[in-house]
Amino acid sequence: MKKVTVVGAGNVGATCADVLAQKNFLDEVVLIDIKEGFAEGKALDIWQAAAINHFDTRVTGYTNDYSKTAGSEVVVITSGLPRKPGMSRDDLISTNAKIMMDVVGKVQQYSPDAIIVVVSNPLDVMTYAAHKASGKPASKVFGMAGILDTARYRAFLATELNVSPNDIQALLMGGHGDTMVPLPRYTTVSGIPVTDLIAEDKLNAIIERTKGGGGEIVKLLGTSAWYAPGAAAAQMVESIVNDQKHIFPVCVRLDGQWGQNGVYLGSPVRLGREGIEEIINIELNEKEMADLNASSKAVKSVMDVFDGMNLI
Repeated sequence: MKKVTVVGAGNVGATCADVLAQKNFLDEVVLIDIKEGFAEGKALDIWQAAAINHFDTRVTGYTNDYSKTAGSEVVVITSGLPRKPGMSRDDLISTNAKIMMDVVGKVQQYSPDAIIVVVSNPLDVMTYAAHKASGKPASKVFGMAGILDTARYRAFLATELNVSPNDIQALLMGGHGDTMVPLPRYTTVSGIPVTDLIAEDKLNAIIERTKGGGGEIVKLLGTSAWYAPGAAAAQMVESIVNDQKHIFPVCVRLDGQWGQNGVYLGSPVRLGREGIEEIINIELNEKEMADLNASSKAVKSVMDVFDGMNLI
C-alpha cells in the first residue's frame, strides 16, 4: 500500500495533499493537524473533489492521532508557526524546533522507516533539527526549498523570455532565501544557455527577484505562499515513491562536498526510493564557490543558535 502522511493541514500542507491526491499514484494520503477537526475538514473537502478531478487516492484527516499514519513511506512536515510581530529569530527557531522534534518523535513511533521531507521554516535549521531528532541517515531526512526557488526562477525567466517554463532547466544552491546561490551557467532553455537569450542586467534582476520571491508573496498576500511550496513538496514525494530518480536541488547535509561539512544547504541530488541516492558534485567557479561559502556561513550561524538551545 502506497501511503504518505502530511503533517500540518494549513495552506501548504493541504495543497501538498491535494496535489498528491490528484497525481493518483498513492493509495492514501493522511493529513494530521493539532487543531481539532481541521485536518478532517481539509481531507474531506479534497476527497469530495475526487469524482470531479478523476482521482482515486483516499484522503483522510485526523487530529493529532499519529497511529493513523502507521506504515507511511514518506512523511512531509509543514508544521510550525509563522514569525509574529515582536518575535525574534531565536524565538521562532526555539518554538518551531520544539514542534519539529515532537512531530518527528511521533512519526518515528509509527513509521520508523519513513523518509522525512521538511517544509517548515526556517527551512535549513528545521531540517537539521528533524535529522537530529530522527536519528536517521541524512539521506532519509532532507528539506524542500530548492525546487520552490528554482520554480520561481524559471517562472520569472519564462515571463521575461515569453517561453514555456517547462522548457527551462535551472539549478540553485545554498540556503533558502537571501543567501541562495543561483547558477546561471547551469540554466538553459531547451538546451540553449540562458545567457545567450537575455541581457546580463535583466538576468541579474531576475536572480535578485528570485532571492526575495517568498517576501514578494508575503507583501502581496499578507501571508506566505502555499500553491508552489505545496506542489514542490508533492513533486519530491512522487520522485521518491515512484523511484523516478529526478535530479532536484534539495536541502541536505553536506559532508565534504564543495568543502562544506555538517551544514545543511541546497544541493543537486538524485532522488529515488531510498531518498537521496547521490549528491551531484557539480563544478563551481570561483565566484560561485564564494557565494556558496557565504551562504554556508549564514546557515551555520542559525544552526549554532539551535545548538545553543540544547533542545536535544
